[in-house]
Amino acid sequence: MRKTIKTVIFVPVAIILIVLSVANRNDVTLALNPFNPHDRVLSLTGPFFLFLFAALLIGIICGSFATWLRQGKYRKKARTETLEATRWQAEAEKQKRERSSQDGRDKPQTGEGRSVATLHH
Repeated sequence: MRKTIKTVIFVPVAIILIVLSVANRNDVTLALNPFNPHDRVLSLTGPFFLFLFAALLIGIICGSFATWLRQGKYRKKARTETLEATRWQAEAEKQKRERSSQDGRDKPQTGEGRSVATLHH
C-alpha cells in the first residue's frame, strides 16, 4: 500500500522535475548585489533549474526547521510524561516487591499439611 502511494506521488513529481530541468537548462546570472546588478563578484551563473532546485531545497529546510521549532512543546510534554510514567512504573514495582515480601512474613508456618498453631493444641 505504501509503496503504491509513494509511486503514485513520486513518479509524477520526478517527471515534472525532469521536464523543468530540460526546459530550463539555459545559463542565467543571479545577481546578489541589488545596487549594482552587473557586479561579477556578487553574482552566480548557472543553469536555471539549479536555482529552482536550490530554492526548493532551502524552502524545505526552512519549513522543516519551523515545524521542528513549533513542535518543541509537544516533544517536551512527551519527555515529561515518559519520565513520569517511568517513575510510576518504578513505584509500582517497589510496592509489588514490598507486598510480596509482607505476604511471605504474614503466612503461617505449616508442618505436614497443618499449621503450627494447630500442632500445639
